[in-house]
Amino acid sequence: MTGGLEGRSPATTTQVHNSKPDLSIVADDTGSVAMPEPAPRGIDEGSGMIVVRTLSERVFEIVREQIVTGKLGNDAPIRQDALAAKLGVSKIPVREALARLEQEGLLTSQANRGFCVQPMSAAQAEEIYALRLAIEPAAAAYASSRADARAHAAAIAAFERLDRAAGNNLPQVAVCNRDFHVALVRPGERLLTTQMVERLSILAERYVVAHLAPAGRDTRAHLEHRALLDAFLARDGVALEALLSAHIGATLDDLREQFSAT
Repeated sequence: MTGGLEGRSPATTTQVHNSKPDLSIVADDTGSVAMPEPAPRGIDEGSGMIVVRTLSERVFEIVREQIVTGKLGNDAPIRQDALAAKLGVSKIPVREALARLEQEGLLTSQANRGFCVQPMSAAQAEEIYALRLAIEPAAAAYASSRADARAHAAAIAAFERLDRAAGNNLPQVAVCNRDFHVALVRPGERLLTTQMVERLSILAERYVVAHLAPAGRDTRAHLEHRALLDAFLARDGVALEALLSAHIGATLDDLREQFSAT
């Protein structure tokens, strides 16, 4: 698959002076979750601020990372009581986080079973990437003709964050990839279009991570994203539309090949 890095809805941030411990979970062999030692919280690369999130947002990020990286596999159950106990939080933020993950298409809920991970499938990949092909290239081309210096700086910053994450932090690659693709569309100031591109990028994140698994894919992705950025900065909408169509289409072709091999 070619560099199909696609990729976070911005989190609410607040500047603070004291850091809090981070929470994280991993899946065990049964698909349930367990909590390792807390890790220190980091600094938001976009703003440079130390950030704090609500418990609901943090639980959302924890479970989302496990799903996107495949540590919680298809149909893995996620039980609210057990998760709340292991994270040391009440069921309210857990319930809110799981409901948000369901809205984003990563979880499903069933009566008497609770929440489960939404399975990845060839059919879903086809639908996501077909919609992206129909919307995103033309939207980016339109936006490139209206982008100002601030939009150019935002796209460059998003590309640089993606480049730093590549190769060593797949969950962050998925998020940064989304930010980069959205940065190419946002200057068009078409709110509905931007929201649709971001929504599709969220749904594509697990497929992005799977797509990057084979060796060499991250290098191809970098080169393709660099070409996209150059066309955007040059306000060359024709080239950008063609490059983005090829980028998304090649990723879909690679995903088809991966699914057919399993």
